[in-house]
Amino acid sequence: MLLASVTSTLTSNVRDHGLLAVFVLMAIDAVFPAASELVMVVGGAIAAGAFGASLSLFGADLSHGFTSYLAVALAGTLGYLVGAIAGWWIGLHGGRPLLERHGRWFHLSEEQLGRAERWFDRYEDWAVLVGRVTPVVRSFVSIPAGVFRVPFGRYVVLTAIGSAIWCFVLAGIGWALGSSYERFHHDFGFVEIAVVAGVLVLIAYLVLRRIRANRLERGASDPTR
Repeated sequence: MLLASVTSTLTSNVRDHGLLAVFVLMAIDAVFPAASELVMVVGGAIAAGAFGASLSLFGADLSHGFTSYLAVALAGTLGYLVGAIAGWWIGLHGGRPLLERHGRWFHLSEEQLGRAERWFDRYEDWAVLVGRVTPVVRSFVSIPAGVFRVPFGRYVVLTAIGSAIWCFVLAGIGWALGSSYERFHHDFGFVEIAVVAGVLVLIAYLVLRRIRANRLERGASDPTR
């Protein structure tokens, strides 16, 4: 199962590389989806003693408990903030042409780009803060925020708040599950099937929508029709 393989890979990375893996994966997730939900939950579970592993920081193992939980949550928050700043910088210097050329990578068509711009113009603060605590969407906020020139200071503060909420809550869930996380994950394996099915349906929908849009564009540009 694809998602099971992803979960296993993320678990191994966090278990083997500790807080560094949490930091790096969350930095990536600020620009491209990197399963931040699983990263933080697994990190919290390991902090509580799941998988028989300890979290490491610069080669030193941290003891299980609340201190490890705080370390995981802070590593995720800071990693995401660093990645978000990098994404903002890319958007600021790449500008609107970046999204117009590569908008498909960010699920932004020209029409959707216009909507996003109006959203940022009208709800600048909420667009960043709410986006940071919304699954999947949170990975597609950084670059548009730079493109639409959200003020850097305000952007950093709102991103830090949203990222902290996300990381502390999800790491807390993993920490609360503790050593029972492995059994919980096994017992609810059917959730992975539902998630994969949902992703496949979404991909099919996006492909069909794109095909239909291309046909309409060709029809509109053909003067013989």
